[in-house]
Amino acid sequence: MLYYLFEYLDKTLDVPGTGVFQYITFRSALAFLLSLLLSTIYGKRIINFLRNQQVGETVRELGLAGQNEKAGTPTMGGLIIIFATLVPVLLFAKLHNIYIVLLIVTTLWMGVIGFVDDYIKIFKKDKQGLKGIFKVIGQVGLGLIVGSVLYFSPNVTVRTDTGNSNIYRVQSTTSVIVPALIEEKSTVTTIPFFKNNEFDYAELLAWTGEGYEKWAWLIFIPVVIFIITAVSNGANLTDGIDGLAAGTSAISVLALGIFTFLSGNIIFSNYLNIMYIPNSGEMTVFISAFVGALIGFLWYNSYPASVFMGDTGSLTIGGIIAVLAIAVRKEMLIVLFCGIFLAESASVIIQVAYFKYTKRRFGEGRRIFLMSPLHHHYQKKGYHESKIVTRFWIVAIMLAILSIITLKLR
Repeated sequence: MLYYLFEYLDKTLDVPGTGVFQYITFRSALAFLLSLLLSTIYGKRIINFLRNQQVGETVRELGLAGQNEKAGTPTMGGLIIIFATLVPVLLFAKLHNIYIVLLIVTTLWMGVIGFVDDYIKIFKKDKQGLKGIFKVIGQVGLGLIVGSVLYFSPNVTVRTDTGNSNIYRVQSTTSVIVPALIEEKSTVTTIPFFKNNEFDYAELLAWTGEGYEKWAWLIFIPVVIFIITAVSNGANLTDGIDGLAAGTSAISVLALGIFTFLSGNIIFSNYLNIMYIPNSGEMTVFISAFVGALIGFLWYNSYPASVFMGDTGSLTIGGIIAVLAIAVRKEMLIVLFCGIFLAESASVIIQVAYFKYTKRRFGEGRRIFLMSPLHHHYQKKGYHESKIVTRFWIVAIMLAILSIITLKLR
């Protein structure tokens, strides 16, 4: 909203200094600072409100050290993250930008699903919360919306070289001459070690014959649905000990922020020879607000936690990261910058599959891990949860750096 006000003051009334709001970097910095302040200052008030409403965590007996002390700790803290993210975005972002619209919808959509799940657990005294089928329906619904918009909207394009090296145009804001580009609809995504680091989903249908490109949505939309479902559930599984989900998510989102800024800037994308995605740079404002909210939330969620994010936060975080990765065409790198989520999810899948296999074959279920998800395995081995979280953060930083390195892999 403030963006439009300052744009009016700059272009219509020619007020000195208001043109600074045209710069994504300036608005991103403001969004980060405001979200950090909101999450730390108003976060305490939200925690007190949740405590007064007796919105406390019900802890299942898992035989873990320090578990009983967590009982009654306020949950639904994801409301802090959602609030501290959306307020700066509404103030500083271009609200007509298609990517910003999608991210706001994602935040509210997944936030509602998580809130309903937490509400049922707390107030209906049902430890199972929202039935799994309804969660999946909600995730699939969001995937359909995001996938359809990204595929069919004329506002979602990528750059294509004109093919004429003699044609150039001036980048108006910086007076830098760059190669002329054509914007076009495409299902191209980024994947290391492929030709030009790019892969087109439509090529999977090349065997059907001429005109196969128009059916690419049959591949693209299901992939979007799968990624959103997988990443949001992975974030949910990771949220098991103090500070783990929020910290690793902040690191992953920072890596995505670098990709987003570079891919949305025609000069940097041309210099690095990476895919240029027009208008995607605006997502940097959202990412900055999101990171600020996550760091501010860690103020209260780090060990010993004063509040838990609940499914309100974890499902929202996973959904946002998935949509960000897809929008900036980096979904194939999720295995790197979301490696912690992948490991947590894989540990559960492996544990359950092996238990069922051994029970069917030997008559009794056996386990590979002492407990899943993976962080509980290390708790069972006697590691303090703060040590587990710190080491997981270190691994997340390493994975984020590796994902950034792929910018120059050919």
